Amino acid sequence: MQVSSLNEVKIYSLSAGRSLPEWLSDRKKRALQKKDVDIRRRIELIQDFEMPTVSTKIKVSRDGQYIMAVGTYKPRVRCFDTYQLSQKFERCLDSEVVTFEILSDDYSKIVFLQCGRFVEFHSQHGHYYRTRIPKFGRDFSYHYPSCDLYFVGASSEVYRLNLEQGRFLNSLQTEASESNVCDINPVHFLFAMGTAEGKVECWDPRTRNRVGLLDCALSSVTADTEIEGLPSISALKFDGALNMAVGTSTGQVLLYDLRSSNPLIVKDHHYGLPIKLVQFQHQLDLIISADSRIIKMWNKDTGKIFTSMEPEHDINDVCLYPNSGMLMTANEAPKMNIYYIPVLGPAPKWCSFLDNLTEELEENPESTVYDDYKFVTRKDLENLGLAHLIGSSLLRAYMHGFFMDIRLYHKAKMMANPFAYEEYRREKIRQKIEETRAQRVQLKKLPKVNKELALKLIEEEGEEQQISKKRKQKNLPSLLKDDRFKVMFENPDFQVDEQSEEFRLLNPLVSKISEKRKRKLKILEELEAQGQEEEEEPEGKASDAESSESSDDEKGWVEEVRKQRKLLRQEEKLKRQERLKEDQQTLLKPQFFEIKEGEEFRSFKDSAKKQKLMKKTLEDRLKIEEKLGTLNVSDTTVGSKQATFKLKKSEQQRKQQEAEKQHRQERKSLRRSASHLKSRRGRGQLFH
Repeated sequence: MQVSSLNEVKIYSLSAGRSLPEWLSDRKKRALQKKDVDIRRRIELIQDFEMPTVSTKIKVSRDGQYIMAVGTYKPRVRCFDTYQLSQKFERCLDSEVVTFEILSDDYSKIVFLQCGRFVEFHSQHGHYYRTRIPKFGRDFSYHYPSCDLYFVGASSEVYRLNLEQGRFLNSLQTEASESNVCDINPVHFLFAMGTAEGKVECWDPRTRNRVGLLDCALSSVTADTEIEGLPSISALKFDGALNMAVGTSTGQVLLYDLRSSNPLIVKDHHYGLPIKLVQFQHQLDLIISADSRIIKMWNKDTGKIFTSMEPEHDINDVCLYPNSGMLMTANEAPKMNIYYIPVLGPAPKWCSFLDNLTEELEENPESTVYDDYKFVTRKDLENLGLAHLIGSSLLRAYMHGFFMDIRLYHKAKMMANPFAYEEYRREKIRQKIEETRAQRVQLKKLPKVNKELALKLIEEEGEEQQISKKRKQKNLPSLLKDDRFKVMFENPDFQVDEQSEEFRLLNPLVSKISEKRKRKLKILEELEAQGQEEEEEPEGKASDAESSESSDDEKGWVEEVRKQRKLLRQEEKLKRQERLKEDQQTLLKPQFFEIKEGEEFRSFKDSAKKQKLMKKTLEDRLKIEEKLGTLNVSDTTVGSKQATFKLKKSEQQRKQQEAEKQHRQERKSLRRSASHLKSRRGRGQLFH
């Protein structure tokens, strides 16, 4: 039995190890078990739990007694009885099975969908009936209230076969070119099908009308995903009345609430392989999704990985035994794998001894093979002086380095560096000194840009840390250490301008507070220049004086605001006077402008209007053009905006259109006068 662990979740592979051939006698099998330790320690949970070459699908009956699997070659179905831990029966079929469904609680009613468009029914004694559907099928579902089988495949139609009447009913006509998977909700029996275009169509079996459409292909594309083609739906599963999980051909799993068209979570397998199946594990609120390479278990609320399994061979199907921690897989290999994960649930009743076995293994953990070996790189070997051992039996090549015996590694290290203990001792002494230094008052290294702002943040963090210690709360992260605000203390373009109007009005007490900080800054700069390790207390006012000063600052807040406003008004008056003096000194010179060909000069107002329009934002210009009728903005079905523009006509085009219009009117008047003269002449001849 092989044990692996990922995220502190232990996975026991019950089918690991070599399998003995069927043609061996019992005597030879016993002899092999005595010689080979791996054969002696292996666990054969169900006898001959395998297929001749490949297993494609595996399912458990509703009563939990029978496990059924289909495979090749030749195409066959095998039924295993869990109470007897052996094979119940085996039946060979005419063609390969695409998928199958167990309709009854036991193995007495089974439906097989085969490759050659055949649908085969089996009863308890064996083959019962065989029929054919018009197009090749890919999946089917059974609707219990009406006894209807819904078949989807290489057609736009969903074929319905009623098992009570024994005849085909009117098919459902869909908008899809082909359908890959389907499923029926166990609560309200809503029928859903996944199409090749990446959409999920939901149908009501009572009215036989489509009630919903989900575009999963568009929702599966995120900023991190790289998709070459259009994702199609490859897996579909309902959970309860409202939740539905969808797997795509590009390796994404989408979790939907049926009341919303947007997915709750999009999980990517990062392999680019089609999702084979999706299942729900209700005890721990997990979703089990699998492609041909990996089985992943993740939380359906957060999307966090719980654990994963990578079998040796490609995966065709996964089956979770109900109300237990057992998992079975159908692979591209003769042997079907069985895994037991105690965290998911207890072992089934028919193999309850697995719980005792795993508990004993956890109490007496065995050391793994890698505990006796050390992984070293080529550079480590050169440092140890063991590069000449590359290629010998003492080193085993693995990935970008080598495995070597841990005893040999320790001996080589002692010879290469005999003073290692002295270095270790110095390192420990240095760590102890740093721990004692950390308790002293340390100098605060301030950044080059926005020093006062950094000092203010450091003071506020110190106060918050004291409060959080008293309240036993977690400390919030520092803005100075945050990479998002790193540029604000490095780039001089982000320097705060203290002389600006906004800064002075928003910070009325900035003058007094900045004086205190400037004093601290001067002291810190002096200490840095002198290279002192401990921070000296700045001479000046005591802490009591500072507290009294802060209370005075609060009282004089209004007066400070008024002073700042008066200063701002005086500065504005001085600036206006300077501008007037400059205007009086400057001499105006005439300016000449060149007019483009084909344009007529009317006035300076048009150019002024154009300049005003150019200064306005794009949003204001679009609003003006909408009022004039030259722009039309409308929403599309996808959710984006569509804008259509009408080009303005120039003066020459307007004059040309007016001349053409006048010419047309003249021609119309000439035609009318000519027809009037002809009618008068005809009347005169008649009267003659």
